[in-house]
Amino acid sequence: MQRANELRSDIENWSSIAQRVSDSIELIELDDDDLAAELNTEVEDIEKTLDALEFDLMLSGPRDGGNAILSLHAGAGGVDSQDFVAILLRMYLRWAEKRGLAVEIMDQSDGDVAGIKSVTLTVNGRNAYGYLKSEDGVHRLVRLSPFDTANRRHTSFAQVEILPEVEDAAEIEIAQKDIRMDVFRAAGAGGQHVQKNSTAVRITHIPSGIVVQCQNQRSQLQNRENAMKVLRSRLYEIQRQQREKELAAMRGDYVKAEWGSQIRSYVLHPYQMVKDHRTNYEQGNADAVLDGGLDNFIDAYLRAGVDGNL
Repeated sequence: MQRANELRSDIENWSSIAQRVSDSIELIELDDDDLAAELNTEVEDIEKTLDALEFDLMLSGPRDGGNAILSLHAGAGGVDSQDFVAILLRMYLRWAEKRGLAVEIMDQSDGDVAGIKSVTLTVNGRNAYGYLKSEDGVHRLVRLSPFDTANRRHTSFAQVEILPEVEDAAEIEIAQKDIRMDVFRAAGAGGQHVQKNSTAVRITHIPSGIVVQCQNQRSQLQNRENAMKVLRSRLYEIQRQQREKELAAMRGDYVKAEWGSQIRSYVLHPYQMVKDHRTNYEQGNADAVLDGGLDNFIDAYLRAGVDGNL
């Protein structure tokens, strides 16, 4: 039913734009100067709407239309990298707000001095994964460090992980004997406990060694469900990557992806620039990008077909 509703909405959107184009052509044929200003406005609006519809057409992957799980992890750079994670979190929250997507933080570990060590959240809404899959990889920040008393330039790194949300437990089967669950008290800022009961959950998948934890819900059951959701998504991604490697090896074009090569750089000093190293798309107004202006980078990524239509 959900898929039917999505298709029905698509049909209505394209039918509406077709009707507006037809109406505009009829008005143009009237050759009435009094309608010129109104027609120009309508044509501009039609073009914007058409661009948005064509953008969505590029999201044709099997998981593109669903929700996403977004994880941010501080990398090299000490306190600066943890502050960078906080900056990226704000950027994605602002982007999701502009897109009308709902966000829920499932787990967050704050830095000892400032920033965030790691955070995991779900981004819910149509095409959330299709949009965000372009963000997966290492991000690099160059700026004058606010944590350096000498005000020197620092480079810091953060890992962005994007996973498709896997709702169907039957799709990724996880045997009870393969997991170990630990419970602990959820901790807030400053080491204060959110509540006295042990509601936070940490799940270890023994065969793969994957560890996930959730602590932002008030009940142990909710945290366990969210942790299992993240675990299923990570196992799904491992299987997907393995299939891609096997197919690429059969085609003879598989190149091993090495850790450490950043996909995007955010330079705030000595000049402002954000550049995506996969598409070479760049933008001079870094502040606008960090305020949630990601659509141009996502558009460039999808149009370049960097992901091979995963």
